[in-house]
Amino acid sequence: MSLPPCGLYRTRASIGAIPAGRLVFFHNHGEPGPGLYLPSGWKRNRVELQQRGQTLEDLELVRHLEPLPAEGLYRVVESFFCCDRKCREFDPETLVELGYNGEGNPIVFLPELVDGMLAIPTNGTVIDHKALGMLKQLTVATSAPQTGGHVH
Repeated sequence: MSLPPCGLYRTRASIGAIPAGRLVFFHNHGEPGPGLYLPSGWKRNRVELQQRGQTLEDLELVRHLEPLPAEGLYRVVESFFCCDRKCREFDPETLVELGYNGEGNPIVFLPELVDGMLAIPTNGTVIDHKALGMLKQLTVATSAPQTGGHVH
């Protein structure tokens, strides 16, 4: 059986003790085997993961994992509203940071230029999953590896 890549997922159904509708990180290798890691918290709008994961005893259960785009900076490629109530519109070419809550719902944060520096707020807007298709990930140089929690 081919396993999905390591990354962020949302559970579509219960997997062991993890209920449906939860954000998880799937690690497809390791000892004693593939496993799921739950969030332990958030730092700078990015999920931090528990140090110890839960081994996936039945590999067939990966069918219950919905892949999610990676956290990071994106640009809006097509206008969209946050939800069906149209509370907030996001225009093309807008820079956003994508993150998730514990239920695996996407949240976008709107960076701002403050004194010539890019500032990313800690409050964002939850968007519908279908809006993820309106975002294109940007390549951004990083200077230091992430610390704490599971490195992904």
